[in-house]
Amino acid sequence: MHQWYLSYNGQQIGPLDHAAAIAQASRDGSGHCWRQGFPEWIPISACTELRAESAPGAMMAPVPPPAAAASHAGQRSDVIDYRIYGEDMQFVEIELDPGESAVAEAGSLMYKESVVSMDTVFGDGTAGSAGGGFMDKLVGAGKRLITGESLFTTVFSHAGASGKAKVAFAAPYPGTIVPMTLSNYGGTIIAQKDSFLCAARGVQIGIFFQKKIMTALFGGEGFIMQKLTGDGLVFIHAGGTIMERDLRPGERLDVDTGCVVAMTSTVQFDVKPVGGVKSMLFGGEGVFLATLTGPGKVWLQSLPFSRMAGRMMAAAYQQGGSKGEGSVLGGLGGIISGDRGF
Repeated sequence: MHQWYLSYNGQQIGPLDHAAAIAQASRDGSGHCWRQGFPEWIPISACTELRAESAPGAMMAPVPPPAAAASHAGQRSDVIDYRIYGEDMQFVEIELDPGESAVAEAGSLMYKESVVSMDTVFGDGTAGSAGGGFMDKLVGAGKRLITGESLFTTVFSHAGASGKAKVAFAAPYPGTIVPMTLSNYGGTIIAQKDSFLCAARGVQIGIFFQKKIMTALFGGEGFIMQKLTGDGLVFIHAGGTIMERDLRPGERLDVDTGCVVAMTSTVQFDVKPVGGVKSMLFGGEGVFLATLTGPGKVWLQSLPFSRMAGRMMAAAYQQGGSKGEGSVLGGLGGIISGDRGF
């Protein structure tokens, strides 16, 4: 019997046996649930296994046929299996059936089996950008260029006639890989422009414009963010540790602008000043904070790459001594303080 875990606004409950999980879900069905075998946390309200009629002794609903074609009828994106490895430096291994494909950022490949073919295309590899006319390809590539990404993506396809094949993609810096099934979130996720790692073929990578000029200028992610649409799996990379938060209608969360990774399309994203002039100048948190207002789901990261890069630049050895140490002894000061070797 599976052990269940339930989550309410970041507070996790579990492990619970099946009966206890059903009882908890009947008391409060507003959170998310997970058990072994689930690719990601899903809303409790969408989990048929935790409905009251699934309790022991109750009449069970007929089990849907296991065939992929039946269980994913009408799905446009490829249905892929995956496994995420690692803790701080993660990579995701995707398992493809014959004819299935995954699309990834150029340069993110870790390894692939020999039966997996590579094809570099304009845009995001969807039917419009990969198989359409020249203008379709150009528009798809232009969207990626505007968001600061490469003009090209790489499509990895199982070119064999039978069996399964694996391909893996690695995150570019320490952090967490988050799998999201877009159909669970209304078919759209708004993400920071450098967070996309890979996805099932069929996911469209577009652009999302900030409507307010203040948000565009000071929102941390600039005027343009990525808009991921479709019904398949997409993998987002976040720096450090990821936090998921469900916001109720009207509930507001103030966040450092660099810590926003992704959000559902129903969340309102805005900015506000951190406070008075003293807080702006000496608070160390910048001039503006991002405000996220529900309803919807948001994903936050504990270590934005810009923050890590800034600390590395500050700690880097500067001419005339270490910037952090403020040494007046030049190279000798660096040797004494341990910043340099002989």
